[in-house]
Amino acid sequence: MLRITAVLLALVSLLPAAEIVISKPLSPPAWALLERQLLDANSAAGQKYLDKYIDERGYLLHTPRWGTLDGPDDAIETFYNWTLMYAMGADQNILNGYKKALEGHLQQYKEMRTTKTKLAENGAYYKEFITQSDFFHTGEGMRGFMFLGLADPNDPRLIIRMKRFAGLYMNEDPEAPNYDPVNKVIKSLWTGSKGPMMHKATTYDWVGDPVPGSFHLLHGPKGRGQLVDLLSVYDKMLAHCAEYLDSVGDHPLNLASTGLATNAYMLTGDPKYKNWVLEYVNAWKARTAMTGGNIPTNVGLDGKPGGEYGGRWYKGTYGWNFTIYDGEIDQIAHRNTVQAGSWPGFGNAYLLSKGDPSFVATLRKQMDNMYAQKKVVDGKTVIPQMYGDPRGYKQTGREEWYHFTPTLHTNRLAEIYLWSMDRKDMERVPAEGWFAYLEGKDPSYPEKALRADLERLRNGVRRLEADDTTPDTRLADYVQGMNPLQHDALAQLTTGAYLTARIWTFHARVRYFDPARQRPGLPRDVAALVEKFDANSTTISLVNTNPVEPRTLYLQSGGFAEHQIVSASINGQSLPVNDSAVRVKLAPGAGGQIVLQVKRYANEPTLRLPWQR
Repeated sequence: MLRITAVLLALVSLLPAAEIVISKPLSPPAWALLERQLLDANSAAGQKYLDKYIDERGYLLHTPRWGTLDGPDDAIETFYNWTLMYAMGADQNILNGYKKALEGHLQQYKEMRTTKTKLAENGAYYKEFITQSDFFHTGEGMRGFMFLGLADPNDPRLIIRMKRFAGLYMNEDPEAPNYDPVNKVIKSLWTGSKGPMMHKATTYDWVGDPVPGSFHLLHGPKGRGQLVDLLSVYDKMLAHCAEYLDSVGDHPLNLASTGLATNAYMLTGDPKYKNWVLEYVNAWKARTAMTGGNIPTNVGLDGKPGGEYGGRWYKGTYGWNFTIYDGEIDQIAHRNTVQAGSWPGFGNAYLLSKGDPSFVATLRKQMDNMYAQKKVVDGKTVIPQMYGDPRGYKQTGREEWYHFTPTLHTNRLAEIYLWSMDRKDMERVPAEGWFAYLEGKDPSYPEKALRADLERLRNGVRRLEADDTTPDTRLADYVQGMNPLQHDALAQLTTGAYLTARIWTFHARVRYFDPARQRPGLPRDVAALVEKFDANSTTISLVNTNPVEPRTLYLQSGGFAEHQIVSASINGQSLPVNDSAVRVKLAPGAGGQIVLQVKRYANEPTLRLPWQR
C-alpha cells in the first residue's frame, strides 16, 4: 500500500500545479453548440465511410494501382485528417478506423505487383515504407501518420515506425542510403526504403501498369469522374509525366521528410533526430542565400545549387522552371512545387530550434523576391510563379521571372506571420475570414465557419450515400474524394492552428486534453474558442455545454507544449503557472474567458501527454 501511494504521489507531482476554476453560469453561445455538433457529426460521418469503403481486413474497397496519379499515396491519404480529428476531440471510432485502415493499406499494397516498373514489382511497400517516390506524393500519403502522435503518442507501433522511417533519411538503414552527410543532401527526388533513385525515372515509374477495366477516372483527358476504359487513355496518362524524368540531386520537396525526424524527436526525446533536422535545413538555408534568397529546386550531389544543371538552380522536375507540355491535356503547364516541401521543412526547423528567426527569415526573403516583381494587370495584382528560361512558353533565351498570376500565396504569408508574430508580416495577410476575426473585424466568423463545415460534411455524406460505384470501378483517388470529415473550422477556432500544406506539422497556439478519459482532445460537452493572440498572449473562451455534469481539462500552450504559460487570468485575477499546461475545472453549464501570458518557443517540443511530463 505504501508503495502504491508513493507512486500515485509521484504521478500527481508531474501534473501541472496551477488550476483554474470556472464556475460562472453561461448560456452556451451558438459557436459552442455548433462545435460540439460538428465534432459529433464527424464521428458519425467517419463511421459511415468505414462501413461503406473498408472491409473487415482494413482493405480499401477499390482497385489498387501503383503510380502517383491514383496509387498508394492516394489510398491512405483518404484518411489524411482522421488522426487530427481524434486529437481535437472526435470519438474513438475515428482513431480506431484510421489504425485499421493503415494496417490494411500496408498489407493491401504490399500484395500489389507491377511489371512495367521495378519500383513495385514486389509490392509498393518495403519495411512498411514506400519503396521509392517523390516526397510530394510520399508526404501526401503520410499526412494522417504525421498526426498520429497527436492522437496516440504511446502507440508502440507508431514509435517503432517513426524511428525507422526517420532513419531512412539518416542512413540508419544500409539498404537505403538516401542522405549524404558530407554534402548534406538527400540524393534524389525519388527516395524511400529502397534508397535513392540515381538515374532518370521512367513514365512507368510515375504512372504504373495499365489495368484492364473501366474506372471513374479523376486523372485523364475525359470528364472528371466519368466511367472510362483505362487502357483507352493509358497513353495519355503516360504523356502527363513525359517530362518528369530528371531525378538525381536534392529538391526542396525533400525538406518535407524532416517531418519524420521531427515526430521521432517529439516521441522519444532523442537529440539525434533534432540534430539531423537542423543540420539538413541549415544546409538548405545556406544554399538559398547563395541564390539570392530563392530556394533552389535542384541541388547537385556536390551540395551546390544547380549542381546537376551546370549551376542553373531553378531547373529540375517540379522546379522553378518546370514549364512543360502536358500530353494528357495537350497544353503547356506550369508546375513549380517549391513551397510544398520548403515551408513544412523550415517550419519544423523553427519549432525544433525553439524559434530561431533565421528560418522564418529565409521564407520571408523568398516571398520578398516574388513580391518585388509584382505588377497590376487588368486591375489585378499579379506576381510571378516561375523563374528561368520559359521554354515552350515565351522562349526568350534568358533567365527571368514569368507566368504572372493573381495567386499571391497569402497562405504562405499567413504562416510566416503566425510563426514570427511580427506585425509587419501581418501587413501582407488579407484581413478576411479567420484573420479578420482575429483582428476584431468579423465577430460572426466562428458561427459562419462552423455552419459552412457542417454543410460541407452533410454534402459529403449525401455524396457518399448516393455513390453506387463498385470496387472494380474505383481507383484510390476516387475513394479519397469521398472522405466527409471536416477539420478546418475546428482547428482554427479551438486551437489557433492554420493548416494549408499537403504535409503538416501542427503549429497551434493551444491544445486540450481530457484527464477523465486519459486522451487528447476536448472533453465531452466542452467547447473552446481561440479569440485572439499576439507574441505574448493567447485569449481563449471555454464553455461546458452540459448543465448537469462538471468537466475538467488540461489546457496546453502550443501544439507540442513548446510555449510556456507564465500566468493565466480570469475575471481580472491572475494566477502564476510557469508550465506548458494548466488544469481547468468547469462547473456544470459554466463558461468564461482565460488570458494566457506566454513565452513562445521556450520549451523543447514534445508529444508526451501532460500527465506524463
